[in-house]
Amino acid sequence: MTQRRESSRMSVEYVLKKTSAPAGAQIDYRASLNDEQYAAVTAKPGPILVIAGAGSGKTRTLTYRVAYLIENGVEPENILLLTFTNKASREMLERVGNLLPLDISRIWGGTFHSVANRLLRRHANVLGFSSDFTILDRDDAADLAVAALKAIGLDTKDKTLPKGAVLLDIFGLAANTEKSIASVVSENYPYFTGIIDKLESIHRIFRDRKRVDNVMDYDDLLVYALKLLKDNEEIRRFYQEQFQHVLVDEYQDTNKIQSDFIDILAAFHHQVMAVGDDAQSIYSWRGANFENVLTFPERFPGTREVRVETNYRSTPEILTLANYAIAANTRQFQKNLHAVRPAEKFSKPALVCLQDANQQAAFICQRIDELSEEGIELDEIAILYRAHFHSMELQMEMTRRQMPFELLSGLRFFEQAHVKDVASFIKFALNPKDELAFKRIASLMPGVGDRTTEKMWGKLIQGTEFTALEPPVKAIAPWKQWVETHAQITASELRGRTSEQIQIVIDAIYEDYMKAKFPNFQSRLEDLGQLRAFSQNFERTEDFLAQLALMTNIDGGPKTDGPFSGQPCVRLSTVHQAKGLEWKVVFVIMLCDGLFPASRSMETQEGEEEERRLFYVAVTRACDELYLTYPIVRATASFDDRWQEPSRFVSNFPRGMVNEWKIKGAAPTWG
Repeated sequence: MTQRRESSRMSVEYVLKKTSAPAGAQIDYRASLNDEQYAAVTAKPGPILVIAGAGSGKTRTLTYRVAYLIENGVEPENILLLTFTNKASREMLERVGNLLPLDISRIWGGTFHSVANRLLRRHANVLGFSSDFTILDRDDAADLAVAALKAIGLDTKDKTLPKGAVLLDIFGLAANTEKSIASVVSENYPYFTGIIDKLESIHRIFRDRKRVDNVMDYDDLLVYALKLLKDNEEIRRFYQEQFQHVLVDEYQDTNKIQSDFIDILAAFHHQVMAVGDDAQSIYSWRGANFENVLTFPERFPGTREVRVETNYRSTPEILTLANYAIAANTRQFQKNLHAVRPAEKFSKPALVCLQDANQQAAFICQRIDELSEEGIELDEIAILYRAHFHSMELQMEMTRRQMPFELLSGLRFFEQAHVKDVASFIKFALNPKDELAFKRIASLMPGVGDRTTEKMWGKLIQGTEFTALEPPVKAIAPWKQWVETHAQITASELRGRTSEQIQIVIDAIYEDYMKAKFPNFQSRLEDLGQLRAFSQNFERTEDFLAQLALMTNIDGGPKTDGPFSGQPCVRLSTVHQAKGLEWKVVFVIMLCDGLFPASRSMETQEGEEEERRLFYVAVTRACDELYLTYPIVRATASFDDRWQEPSRFVSNFPRGMVNEWKIKGAAPTWG
């Protein structure tokens, strides 16, 4: 019966009946879930932190929690489900729909940004926008940032100034971490500290122009949604009361602004379930804040902690190693993954010491061939590494053997723009008739477009000396630098000394270009250091360039450009890109101190602990077999091979935890 009661002020409260819960429970939760999942799904209302280990059925837990809430009388529109990808959101909501014979479209489910967009479409006018505001894609946002740079009187062609993509990264990191532009630049872009005041001015103009144009970029969605809730009590109260239950997926990956968004929406009912794994928090470089997980119980007093530690993915031997590896971290929620799978059928992880990176590549390729003969498909095998350049020798060996592979972490090493750019300087120095090399270098200069490049090339082939070419006014200074650098690397005393030639190009021209052009400057600089190391394998520059060409122009070889090539292929990936994925067989390579963990991360305890979490993520991608490899000698950008120490993550395993493989035979050689 509908209830009705009157207050002393004669206002009327009218209570609606629940309409969504079906009569009687439809789902047998006990039969569908293990004990740990059941405890999380059926937890009493209140703040709940679910530490869900790798391979433990996190998605299943969240899905059943949503269904459980609805079956217990919570209206779909009173549930907010926040995820990091649209795919995750769709998958969870589809599963809920399959569990319950109800229309669950009223659930507020989606990524942080899609939910923020939905709020802003309703209330943008409060913030000075209209509800039909446009969301800029990254290219358009970068163009607008460059226009803001130009508006303060700076030359957009100045190669020392950050380009649009870099400006967006600076502004985005400031937004997501809720830090000032000055702090972000000082911590992450120290080579721009001399222009902090200019960057702050650019940011103000960029922000103001977006408002005038009634547009927002991707980062603005959360910035303005949070501002909307903070500054408007009536709107804030409305959504705080509406969202009786807030559920968050991959909570360990939240940044400061996402955490604040969750906290403010859950501040009324205090019924928030955060699901994640602090041991898999690996994205601090893009703003994710590890502290969000650790401080959750402090921000939500009375938090109930539930651990979901039953792993359905990996063998007990792999999990024993993973548990041991992550135990060394001091700041974490202690956990112990345990396997559903039996132990007696599977081998221990292999720890493999190799002579050098070439022998490492040869071992991996030979072992993959053997695994294939044993019936394991190539697409059930992955090779993971800390940084893209760690896979260079491996890509070369796989290409030489015509072994199909797909890169999940970007282009093949020798196909990357920065590698091809620097190689072009060396090509043109060796062969001044190389039209493509000349045009590629010229296009790097400010104010030099296709038409200008064609004209200058025409003069060059008609006999005009390279040093006599006249570039556009904006390119005079960098062109002069190119002429001087060209003279240096073509000097007789440097003939055949390709490594030194590459370093001269980097120091004189390309390092400054990368700082302004690419957000991931440091990783690209590491790639070029490895290119230098590779060049030392060749006595003649011609042979080095020929090998580069062979690595990027495989005639008749297998297609390696992606999963749609029609054939199974081995996956190569950075660990960051591999998170959330799994394979039967995983190789984790280049496990040397300074490589994995990365040298610059070893300077602080926080950095080393994040690297250890990264290693933990890597090993827990493996289902059946795990190979951990490291070379004892590594070619570096210096003139000598460097002796490598095994990674601290693998150097002290207890006896019996791994099988140590002894490798015999020569490594392949290049050159």
